[in-house]
Amino acid sequence: MIRFEGVSFGYVKGRESIRDLNFHIEKGEFTALIGANGAGKSTISRLTNGLLHPTAGHVYLNGKDTLTTPSSKLAKDCGFLFQNPDRQICENTVKDELAFSMKVQGWPKDKIEERVKAAMEIFDLKPDWFPFSRSRGERQRIALAGVLACEPELLILDEPTTGLDYLECTRIMDYVTELNREKGITVLMVSHDMELVQSYAKRVLVLNNGVLMGDGPTEDVMKNTPLLKSARVLPAQIPELALRFGDTFRDIYTVDDMFAALAAKNKAEQEGGNV
Repeated sequence: MIRFEGVSFGYVKGRESIRDLNFHIEKGEFTALIGANGAGKSTISRLTNGLLHPTAGHVYLNGKDTLTTPSSKLAKDCGFLFQNPDRQICENTVKDELAFSMKVQGWPKDKIEERVKAAMEIFDLKPDWFPFSRSRGERQRIALAGVLACEPELLILDEPTTGLDYLECTRIMDYVTELNREKGITVLMVSHDMELVQSYAKRVLVLNNGVLMGDGPTEDVMKNTPLLKSARVLPAQIPELALRFGDTFRDIYTVDDMFAALAAKNKAEQEGGNV
């Protein structure tokens, strides 16, 4: 679905912010891209959908070379959710906002109406709402609904839960996860929130100063303390705590798992003391 082959990029000539990147994300994967501020995460997401072009190497999206494929064609394969929904929303009603991208892409009117209606029901939106009068969480839902109404094969999330409370975050991410599992939509999530990454991503790419330093299953990466430290990233709290408790807790990654493990350990100690 996404392939980077020897990709380098610099906003200023002679100063590369991305250097010789090579990785491949298969269709249907849920991958997180992590790293400190300035590591190049957002640059990679914009290279993926053709908003930026590599200065060296090639980026392929669904088999299409972004250097030679118009962004209008790439947009049919890729939906992009910006970190700030106010930079994405451009219409005066929710109904028009959800229809906007499909109109630009030339969808049939009846299909647009069908998808808009479905998106409003899924995300609990009202057609006549003025988007900019809604809360931050509602604006993020509106922006995501507009992206997903186009049924992209790839969804790029750039810090998707910034400014959202826990319930808003969970609602959005659970829906994205359902699309990934049930419909096979590929997800690339850029995030600095390791709890979010731990909870939803299945694979993690670790970036530092434009260089790919690590790539593996989320559970392995979350417990690779030297790797995370070198990338200037703090691990998720539960895996970090589990490491401190020793080998008995090496397979603990969630709050529920930790609670169960501690309860089992406490029970075993009590039974041992009664012998």
